[in-house]
Amino acid sequence: MTFYYDPLNVGCKSLTGAIPKDETLTLRVRKTGGEGSAEKCRLILFSDGEKERSVEMSPTREGWAISLCFHRLGLYFYRFEIDGSSLGCGAFRKAVLGSLQNWQITVYDRDYQTPDWMKGGIMYQIFPDRFCKDGEIPIAEHKILHSDWGGTPRFRPNEYGKVQNNDFFGGNLNGIRQKLSYLSELGVSVIYLNPIFEAYSNHRYDTGDYLKIDPLLGTLEDFDCLVSEAESFGIRIILDGVFNHTGDDSRYFNKYGRYSEVGAYQSKKSAYADWYHFREFPTSYESWWGIETLPAVNEDSPSYQEFIFGENGVLKTWLRHGIGGYRLDVADELPAFFLQKLRSSVKEENPDAVIIGEVWEDASNKIAYDQRRTYLQGFELDSVMNYPLKDAIIDFLKSGYTKNIRETIAMLIDNYPKQTLDSLMNILGTHDTPRILTVFGDKPCFSREEEAVTNLSCTEKRQAKEKLKVAALLQYTLPGVPCVYYGDENGAEGYRDPFCRRCYDWIDTDEELRAYYRRLGEIRKKFKRVFKDGRYGEVFADNFCLVYERKSDAETAYVYVNRSSSTYTVNLNGAYCELLTGRKFDGNFGIGAFQYGILSKIK
Repeated sequence: MTFYYDPLNVGCKSLTGAIPKDETLTLRVRKTGGEGSAEKCRLILFSDGEKERSVEMSPTREGWAISLCFHRLGLYFYRFEIDGSSLGCGAFRKAVLGSLQNWQITVYDRDYQTPDWMKGGIMYQIFPDRFCKDGEIPIAEHKILHSDWGGTPRFRPNEYGKVQNNDFFGGNLNGIRQKLSYLSELGVSVIYLNPIFEAYSNHRYDTGDYLKIDPLLGTLEDFDCLVSEAESFGIRIILDGVFNHTGDDSRYFNKYGRYSEVGAYQSKKSAYADWYHFREFPTSYESWWGIETLPAVNEDSPSYQEFIFGENGVLKTWLRHGIGGYRLDVADELPAFFLQKLRSSVKEENPDAVIIGEVWEDASNKIAYDQRRTYLQGFELDSVMNYPLKDAIIDFLKSGYTKNIRETIAMLIDNYPKQTLDSLMNILGTHDTPRILTVFGDKPCFSREEEAVTNLSCTEKRQAKEKLKVAALLQYTLPGVPCVYYGDENGAEGYRDPFCRRCYDWIDTDEELRAYYRRLGEIRKKFKRVFKDGRYGEVFADNFCLVYERKSDAETAYVYVNRSSSTYTVNLNGAYCELLTGRKFDGNFGIGAFQYGILSKIK
């Protein structure tokens, strides 16, 4: 006898994905034929960190069922036991007899909501110094300004063995304003800006002053104009919140005495003294990953908390300038209590503001520094950067095999609250990773010197672009919000930081690729209900081909990707249009070798 259980099937698990606290959930295991018989099925269930308990399930005509109600937030894990044999989680979350692997149930607060405005949109990430330059702004003495927009960023260490990141190309806020029309044509609804506050470095993750726009980017008035003009295009701005560490060259630490205030490095009597942990004052202190230029903040400090969360604190100050929310740098290094206070502060000022965390793993069950994190249970984050999907898409396009991406999609749907799933920041590349086109080019380099000068040949680039198009199709049509790293839509190349942070090439543009991204944006906008919060369903899959649907109550879109030389036939009733090419057909649809696309029924 065989058995069937699939948590993504509402016939087996009455609520798909994470569930609200105090909601009744019914689990059903089905007998599916074969020889033999089975008399009893037990649910093996335990909450996170506690012992297993066994509960007998009630027999039904088709198998067994049990109804549960969870009155505590947190993670619960379960499997089944049928006449002494374990029935656990197998490939694609489906049940396998003999498996001891558990499924997960995430229980979140009933009042947990995520901003509706972000769902169905398109995000665009900008590294401000490298996107667009409008005008000349004087640069400080200790910084270097390139005269060649698009040149190679400095990457060699100085005489002390340190890469200073103090070279700039002059991209600024007015340059971003200048390109709002272009971004609107791409369908962009959210701009995520890497840090814009005053700092020593070009990446600005070494914050110097949380309440001041970096002068090289412009003024506060320039920022307000950017927010206002972006709003006129239907675009919101979200800022990078870097609250785990500051710069050593900052108003608060002031290691080099460039600020007028007495910093924590200068005196134990500084107003900021308890913001940092000194092992031996002042030369030995805790820093982010041991990088001395990034002294770690003491999040327990009452004065630091007031500075960030207070009525006139950092969070509320910038929300009052009209931003749409924050992306939180290294969220897994911020204590849970800190994230909870952060959420309270943000939502108190603007309940509709979004909070996105930098988390590289499954955010529903991550353990960081030996503690289980509770990012998605209603009191911390709205969304996270979707690194698991990014890695799965890259694996699919490079290997040709569907297994990893199918597993990842199933995991996300099963473990995440639906309101988080629909808000996920779906990335293919960021300022922390090599350019996606370079990844698909798969051209090895063996030194930083090689990375600085290596580009894809025309043939290599054409092949990599074809993979990028498929990856973007998946990024735009799977649950979540696609986030385009500036220049990816223009065929930008680059290995590790700083080469993935080169200037946008506004002269030698890739019109074919940009048109493709515009088309994806048009499709996403036209079928917004489908891609905003539509249901995901796997229609067909084998080792090399994946066909899935995104479905709302009103309409359905079918997405297909074939990474093999075989051909497939999709049987669909009625007249359909392939949205990327405009090709129309009636009845059976053939998926050729290495083809991909989106199908929609013609009304």
